[in-house]
Parts: sequence; C-alpha cells; structure tokens
Amino acid sequence: MNSSVLLHLMVMLVQLWPCSPSTQNSSAQNTVKSFTPARRVKRGWLWEPLFATEEQISPEPVYIGQLKSDLDKENGSLKYILTGEGAGSFFFIDEYSGKIYVRQKLDREKKSFYTLRAQAINRSTHLPVEPESEFIIKVRDVNDNEPQFLDGPYVATVPEMSPEGTSVTQVTATDADDPSYGNSARLIYSLVEGQPYFSVEPKTGVIRMASQMDRETKDQYLVIIQAKDMVGQPGAFSATATVTINLSDINDNPPEFQQRLYYMSVSEEAPVGTTVGKVFAEDRDIGDNAAMDYFIEADSSDVFNIITNNETQEGIILLKKRVDYESKRRHSIQVKAVNRYIDERFLKEGPFEDTTIVKINVEDADEPPVFTLENYVMEIVEGAMRGALVGVVTARDPDNDGSPVRYSIVHSSHLKRLFSINEHNGAIITTEPLDREIASWHNITVTATETRNPEKISEANVYVQVLDVNDNAPEFPKNYETFVCENAVSGQLIQSVSAVDQDDSAEGHHFYFSLAQEDGNSSHFTLKDNQVIYLLDNTAGIFTGKSGFSRQEQFFFYLPILIQDNGTPPLTSTNTLTVTVCDCDTEVNTLYCRYGAFMYSLGLSTEALVAVLACILIFLVFFLAIVAIRQQQQKKPPFSEKMEEFRENIVSYNDEGGGEEDTEAFDISALRTRTVMRTHKPRKKVASEIQSLYRQSLQVGPDSAIFRQFISEKLEEANTDPSVPPYDSLQTYAFEGTGSLAGSLSSLGSNTSDMDQSYDYLVDWGPHFKQLAGMYASQRTVGD
Repeated sequence: MNSSVLLHLMVMLVQLWPCSPSTQNSSAQNTVKSFTPARRVKRGWLWEPLFATEEQISPEPVYIGQLKSDLDKENGSLKYILTGEGAGSFFFIDEYSGKIYVRQKLDREKKSFYTLRAQAINRSTHLPVEPESEFIIKVRDVNDNEPQFLDGPYVATVPEMSPEGTSVTQVTATDADDPSYGNSARLIYSLVEGQPYFSVEPKTGVIRMASQMDRETKDQYLVIIQAKDMVGQPGAFSATATVTINLSDINDNPPEFQQRLYYMSVSEEAPVGTTVGKVFAEDRDIGDNAAMDYFIEADSSDVFNIITNNETQEGIILLKKRVDYESKRRHSIQVKAVNRYIDERFLKEGPFEDTTIVKINVEDADEPPVFTLENYVMEIVEGAMRGALVGVVTARDPDNDGSPVRYSIVHSSHLKRLFSINEHNGAIITTEPLDREIASWHNITVTATETRNPEKISEANVYVQVLDVNDNAPEFPKNYETFVCENAVSGQLIQSVSAVDQDDSAEGHHFYFSLAQEDGNSSHFTLKDNQVIYLLDNTAGIFTGKSGFSRQEQFFFYLPILIQDNGTPPLTSTNTLTVTVCDCDTEVNTLYCRYGAFMYSLGLSTEALVAVLACILIFLVFFLAIVAIRQQQQKKPPFSEKMEEFRENIVSYNDEGGGEEDTEAFDISALRTRTVMRTHKPRKKVASEIQSLYRQSLQVGPDSAIFRQFISEKLEEANTDPSVPPYDSLQTYAFEGTGSLAGSLSSLGSNTSDMDQSYDYLVDWGPHFKQLAGMYASQRTVGD
C-alpha cells in the first residue's frame, strides 16, 4: 500500500442534543443506511462513513465513524494515529479501534471542512502497517443564522400618481448559512406594514406600487419588509427592515386664485414703474411644478404691466403709463396665471391656468403743470436784435381748479444768459444778438410752476437753432509762404491758394479770386481762378508775369487778392500774399530763403552775422574755463595715508561733557568702523581699584537696596544695547553726594598692584565684558 487513501467524512445535517450512546449509534446507523454502504475497502484501509454535527454541544464525545486496517486482527497489536486540522482538539481517534469522535462544537460559518491524516503502526515494532492516508471532513450546515439586511435603512423616492406595479426599490437580505444545502439560506420576503399602497415580490424583494397615491394627500410612507429563511417554514429565523418611501411631486394641480376680485388704487402722481399691487395664485405642487407666469388680459389702454416674482410666485402689477384722474378714474383688468411647465399626461383634466379680475382706482392729486410738448424746437436768425421773439412754450394745470402757471428759465451760473422768458405767457426772447459761428444750437430748460402751489414744478427742453446769414467774408485758410527764384521764367506757377468761409451755404461755397485793380505788382504776377477752368474747385493759381527777379532791387512782393463768396448779398475780402525772392536756380531752398528773409528784415549781412556768432562762441569757452578752474580749487584733498594713524591715537578731551545722555560730544561709531589689532603690552594693574570702586558704588546712596537694583538695570541695558560705548568699557553709576569716594577711575595713573585680586566677577557682567574678563584672567594665570 504505497499511495495514500482519501477519506471523505461527511458531517450530518442534524442537530444532536445530549443522548445515550445507543441513541447516537442508532442515529449514525440510520444515516449510513440512507447515505452509503456500511463499509468500504480502499487499498488495505477499511473505513465507514463518518458523521459529525455542526453546533455540537453534547458534553460527551460524539462518535462520527471508524477507520480500520484490513490487517487489524483486533488483538490490540495495531495503533491508530490521527493528525491534521483539528486533530486532538476537535477530533480524536481511539488508538485501538480506530473510532473517531468529535469533542468540541463545530461551526460551518467559521470553517466548512477539515483535512486530516490517518496512520496505523505496529505497537511492537513501531513500524507502519499501512501508508498514511489523507481525508477531508466537510461540515454540513444547520440553520443557526438569522437573515440580515446589510444595506438598511432604506430610502426610496417614486413619483406621485405612478401606476400600479411601478418598481419603487429592492431590498436584499443575506443569510450566513450554506445556500447549497437544504433551505437554511433560502429567503422569502413579505410585507409587514405598507398595505394596501405597496407590495413586495417574495423571492426578489422588489417593492412595487399597489395603487396610485397623491403627494398632496400624503408625501411619505414607512414600509416594513420581513425576510424569513427556511422558505418561511415553521421554526425559521426572520429579520425586518424599514423602507422610507417619499413621493416626488409632478405637475398635477393647476394654479388657483384665492380671490376672484382684487381692489387696488394708484395716485395719478405715481411715475411709470410704480408698483400698484400684487396678486397670488396658489398651486399645491412644489418646485418647478408650481412655477407660473402672470399675464394681463382685456386691458385695451395698455396702462399696466405685470411681472412674476419667481421666489414668491406672486404677480406684481406695475404702472406702464401715467394715469390721469381727470381723464379716467377707474381701470379694470383681467389677470391670468398659467403653469410654466405642464405635464401633458394631465391636460385632459383641464387647463392649468386660472383668472381673476383686478379693479384699480385712480386717486386724485395736485399735479404739476403739463407742457403741451416734452421738447420744443425753435429757430432764429443770427444777428437778430435784442428782444427778438424766439418762440412760445405753453403749460397748463391738469387739475380741475386750473391754477395759473408761471414760467422761468433755468440758467447755468457759468453760461452767459442769452434768453429770457415772459413768466405769464411763456414767450422766449433774446437778450443780445446771436452769432451762429460761435454756437449754432442752444439748449434751454424751461420750468412751469403753479402760482398757488410753488412746489408743483415741471420742466421742458427747448432747442434753439441759430439760422445762418452771410456775415463773414471768405479768407485764406492759412498764412501762405510763397517763394520765387531770381531766374524764374514768365508764366511759372509759384503758389496755389484757396479760401474758407465760416458761414453755412445750402448750395455749397463758391469762391471767386482776382487781383486788386490798384495793385502795382500786377505786371510781375498774374492770377488764374480755377473756378472757371475746374468747376467748384474753389482754388486759384499765382503765376509769374515776367522772367527774372533781383533780390537787390526788391526782396518782397505784396499781392492783394480779392476773394468773393456766393452768399446773399455776396461778401468780398482782400487778402495779402507775400512773395519772397530767393537766390536759386530751379528749386527753392525754403530754409535758405527763410534765413535770407530774416537777415533782410534785420538789416544784417551774412559776414556780420558770422562775426557775431564767433564772438558769442569765444565768450562761452572763456566762461566754461573759469568755472572749471574754480571747481578744482574748491575741491578738498582726500584723506592722507596717515588716516590709519589717527585712529590709533588717543584723543584727550578736557571738557566735562554732558554725561551719559550727551551723544554729540564724540562720534563713538568711529571706533567701530574696522577691527583694530593691538599687541599685548604691559599695563598697569588696576583691577583692585575697579573692584573696590564697584563695591563702594553699591554702598553709596540714600537706599543701598534701591541703588543696587538701579545698577543691575543699567548693567542689563548696557549688555543688550548695541549702541553703547566700546564693548570693553566700564560704566559706573553712583550718587555723587558731597564728595566722590571713587576718585579717578582712570587706569593710566594707577600704580596699585592687583596680583592678589580676583577677577572672576567680570564674567558675571555679561557678553560686553567678555574680552576684558579674558584679558585679566589670562594675565593672572601668567602671574601665578
């Protein structure tokens, strides 16, 4: 027997309670008969089907089967050994008979099978008589677990008025028992609470609508679902879950006005845009399903408008036009509210709209005067005499009492007053002649005020256009610079001229050019009007009338040119054109000609001008040289090379100074500009005097305790203040009294030996005295 034998020990699916061995054996035998033959032979192993029970709670071991070798003579010569999972703890074997027992409780949900190995050996030789055989014990399930709803609590939403059978949601329970064996894990669902509105499918747990429900009646339902195992048989375990089902809204309700008739009022003084009142139609739906729009019907006058407040769902009636109590005292309008979003499924139930009547009364008020026109346009000819009539404005009191009206003009403080108005009849007149070329339009604000109630004022705009008359003669548009060469030939064009006119012309400006008859230079130059040659050109050309000009004879020529417009009556002006003679061949050098003209006007020759410029240049060079010499003399020489020596010298000041507050007597920063290296030189030892003075200073004063605190505070300030004198200096503060006990603290004249003094206290003075403490400490160490 070289190969192992695989034994499958199937566990019974029957719960065993404590019983006698005979009962246990009987149950096992009954199970064996129904499951498999009582004995099997496998390559030398003889074994019977073994049975155990899940949830075994018997205090005595339970026999589940037997292993036996065909070499076993039942004389006790063989020993059976059981190893593997659960051997010795859950399972053990009778080493003489090969019977296997269960001694502990089994739970299939924790472990569904066990793998074990069996072996038979000779007790005398301890040698195996059979090869080791491996087998598996599968644990059969019993119904020992309740169903569980792992995803609860459940919340679902379904539209209201959904048809019967509409799926709402699905609930699912789980059972830890074995679903492949028996009915322990087979669940069935039922409805505990929620009838008759909902139903549940027994096998799937799908919840469905059982009837149509209206959200406006009730918007939330609690449904309790039960899940049972064992297909609902007696003794089965069960669990429940609560499902909260909310009904979502649909647009199944039309808007409804709570009032069939509204009364409102508005003053005739109210401006356009004034809120007259509000209407409200109630809709039982919510959200967008309750959104609505308001419209006005049956309002032929088109006086009112209505808008919808999307937050409050109110209709706001606004004044679209001004109302007049004297014309119409009551208005009646019909307002309609219509759902904005309509569900076509419910159109058959009727239109989703409603109407109401709104009656609006106009309240009488003392109104300001009303002009016949909002804007007046008037005309007046420029140059009209003072007091000329421009036009008339008219306003009336719209109230029944007909109060008289007084007119006035609103004048700006920074503008000239050109108009006035008759306060009784509204006639506007000029206060001085108007010039169109200065301003062609004038804007006037006219007010009308009730004489009985001066607070009632209205305004109107008056636009006055100044009509043009031909009162400006044409002229050159610019100052022409005309040049002619000395060798110019006769008939040569030297200048083209044009004209401008400040007046307006309905037909367009037409200008006519000619030379004055009294012109003495007419033999030198001629003029050709392009109006005749080129229609509407409005230019003229100046040509030479002879060949050759001489600057020595005449430098400038002055041509009077007559320009006439086509106004009524026509106006003529004389414009002088200056022609300068230049020293040139064919092309005119404008810059050179201007220079020559300038010199000619000064009466200087070119040589004289060169001499003047040379003198100016010589004077400028001489002045700059003097300034440079003076600046060099005023410069201070730089510091000499002895500057470093000055830093090493000891400077003595005999004056007392201003004390510790005096910061101007000596610039202490000079001592900190650079690190000065000093060699150690023998110095007088004055540590004993310094220590004695320090001790005396602590004892001087009216209150020695207060003074010690003062000294400590000053010492702390010196340690932390970076602006104090050099770091190795000693500051002493004491009351001088009638005489100073310290005397001079200078170390220059001290001859007292300090060999026996201790300088350890210098270390306590802080970081600023670290160098001084090191010097004295090192000196004493050398002395010792």
